[in-house]
Amino acid sequence: MNASPFCTCQNTACSLHPTRHDKGCTPCIVKNLKLHELPNCFFQQVSGSEARTGDSFRDFAALVLGGGDQGAL
Repeated sequence: MNASPFCTCQNTACSLHPTRHDKGCTPCIVKNLKLHELPNCFFQQVSGSEARTGDSFRDFAALVLGGGDQGAL
């Protein structure tokens, strides 16, 4: 069962995916915050995210702004 009905993450092999435990998105968000990254579900909302090189705030900003080169910010 997915404890987060709005979860859009396709990486069901991840041990933090809501279908693998009963804590919803919390473990994933905690992990990402510690790493200064954003969860995969944020990236899935932006076209072209499949080609990204990382999950950092900078990577996300570059993707959203359409910068192409994710290291340019």
